[in-house]
Amino acid sequence: MLVRRLGQPAVIGEMAAGIALGPSLFGKISPGAFAWLFPASSFPLLNVLSQLGVIIFLFGVGLDFHWSHVRGRARVAVVVSNVSILVPFLLGGMVAFALYPTHVPPGIPFQAFALFMGIAMSITAFPVLARILTERNLLTTPVGALALTCAAVDDVTAWTLLAFVVAVVTSGGSLGTVAVTLALTAAFVLIMIFLMRPAIGPWFRSRDGEELFSSERVTLAIAILFAGALATESIGVHSLFGAFVAGATLPASDEFRSGLRMRLESFGSVLLLPLFFAFTGLRTQVGLIDDWSSVLLCIGIIAIATAGKLGASALAGRAMGLDGNTAFILGALMNTRGLMELIALNVGYDLGVISPEIFTMFVVMALVTTCMTGPLVDAAMKHKRLTTNN
Repeated sequence: MLVRRLGQPAVIGEMAAGIALGPSLFGKISPGAFAWLFPASSFPLLNVLSQLGVIIFLFGVGLDFHWSHVRGRARVAVVVSNVSILVPFLLGGMVAFALYPTHVPPGIPFQAFALFMGIAMSITAFPVLARILTERNLLTTPVGALALTCAAVDDVTAWTLLAFVVAVVTSGGSLGTVAVTLALTAAFVLIMIFLMRPAIGPWFRSRDGEELFSSERVTLAIAILFAGALATESIGVHSLFGAFVAGATLPASDEFRSGLRMRLESFGSVLLLPLFFAFTGLRTQVGLIDDWSSVLLCIGIIAIATAGKLGASALAGRAMGLDGNTAFILGALMNTRGLMELIALNVGYDLGVISPEIFTMFVVMALVTTCMTGPLVDAAMKHKRLTTNN
């Protein structure tokens, strides 16, 4: 409620609250109360419940994903989306060269760390972006539609790359095992699109006098959600990828998809996602950034992430014919990371790819870059209005 009054998306307050509940603030102020509220024995259960919340959330993101976002758009969307992924990804790989000798847990191959750093730099938070556009009445404007198109492409690309990184890490770097895992993942996606959709499509078609949200339809959708999550987890790719694909390929009408997402959100976002923010806060130790070298490294990560995402998107938009102000708005919107960044970071942390210090720095980066979006967009829109009036 507080951050909304400040013109920020709610996820900023949720992220900040999660960090405040962790050892960075609550644990410092009252260690006894912190230990009582979060005993070590509760961590496994918190982790399971938070992962359940994120799986439901990613299914909702998939339900929100419309293939029309990536079809029939002008070539400017294709260029901007590709540049907004490629440039931050390459910058993340360059940062990995500098950090690998001193900031990587033992036994992690460089290629896995470099790939993960690239993903962490190139993520855009599609759901948060949509909410920012809605709050500022930009959803149906050309720049809003363009930003949504680019973010949709970013989402699919980022989760595909993340699935590849998970395959590399879990296979120990064996090319044969990675190839098998990726082949099974591709087969899963094809099965969901070409077999699952036609097979169960009739179940989601409304008939006269039949309730749209019948218990049978909702139960089937939930079964598909967890079947998809289980399938990719069994393959060796994270369950989040399966949940996202299950939502994106669900053969239902827009009305059903929207209503189902709202029903799941009322449960998952209220009860389970706060546990995810709290669990992320328990892992975030701001005290690890305790000297000038760490502070400068954190600032550098924020600057590189912003230059790579905001700068590259804005320059690509400008090169494709957008005016400077519109290109800047597009870049600022694409720099939104929010909850999607935290999800990817937690996957990397669970795999042991990133250290607690790097995890903390990237959480701070996600918070700062998401905070920047609203004020930068508002300032650019104000400048555009003043320029138009003059």
